[in-house]
Amino acid sequence: MCNLYSNNLPQETMRRLFNVKPANDQLGNAQPLPAIFPKGNAPIITLDGEGSRRLENSHWGFVLPQKSKVTGNPIQPKAVNNARDDKLLTSRFWKTSFETRRCLVPATSFCEAKGKKPATYFWFGLKGDEARPPFVFAGIWRFFKGQYEQEERSLVTSSIITTKPNELVREVHPDRMPVILSPENHDVWLHGSPEDAFSLIAPFPTEQMTIHKHGEGLKSDAG
Repeated sequence: MCNLYSNNLPQETMRRLFNVKPANDQLGNAQPLPAIFPKGNAPIITLDGEGSRRLENSHWGFVLPQKSKVTGNPIQPKAVNNARDDKLLTSRFWKTSFETRRCLVPATSFCEAKGKKPATYFWFGLKGDEARPPFVFAGIWRFFKGQYEQEERSLVTSSIITTKPNELVREVHPDRMPVILSPENHDVWLHGSPEDAFSLIAPFPTEQMTIHKHGEGLKSDAG
């Protein structure tokens, strides 16, 4: 499971790294995001109607309507921000988005917590010459329109695919880790068949990852 990550990339850097034309940049005046939580603003890369890459903002978490178990009346919807790989092809909640609406989710690190009161926060990322080498999560997206947070809203929502952890992440979170895509697989994830895309889902190689920092109270990767 991943409930916190960072994207400290400047807007122009995202356009250059992920081959997005300026006209297809829908972020507005975007700022680096050292802490992205569920329900927060999450930049993603999707495809426009002509198959070109588009950079846009999303609400991190598919909106799942809820009803009170007591009254049966609608209550605040959930934001489901992780999609398990073993549910993508069988769950109606995920299947259509995986088959037709895949996206790239730019990031510079992700966080997992270990222990409680106090928890120790571990910020994972890639090895490289830069302090925080950029990468992307495998993501999916869909539209939501309806009552949300006491108002009628229209949202692009996104969720990150998770899979079993590699050896580095397993020491902190023994169950899941987000799927990280190598650059040569970005196009396959966006344009490929569901079968080809699903074949990319695997733990990222341990030897290419590192822990950038860890400690109590580190709920932001501002470094």
